[in-house]
Amino acid sequence: QVQLVESGGGLVQAGGSLRLSCAASGLSFSSYVMGWFRQAPGKEREWAASISRGGNGLYYAEFVKGRFSISRDDAKNMVYLQMNSLKPEDTAAYYCAADLRPYSYTVDTAFGSWGQGTQVTVSS
Repeated sequence: QVQLVESGGGLVQAGGSLRLSCAASGLSFSSYVMGWFRQAPGKEREWAASISRGGNGLYYAEFVKGRFSISRDDAKNMVYLQMNSLKPEDTAAYYCAADLRPYSYTVDTAFGSWGQGTQVTVSS
């Protein structure tokens, strides 16, 4: 059974940085496409970033380009989201997602496995 456990969220001032981590187990991690999504209160879940198998393909939502960086360590079964220049509008629960063959790298319904989320709060 696939398990994804996020960590690294917290409270940070605007302009600050956080690094989210997602520990994966129960899967052949290197074979999976990994993604980060977020959901703010009262809003729909939205895609933030994805990384292909092997890590050569990096994909970002427009609103995080230049500020967030996704990476993976297949030896450790980990995926990371480095978040810099955080803004209050980045406040949300952040979720790690995984799928062997997602039909899309940017749509949440394409990913079959999800973590429980980690809260990020950015104060102004």
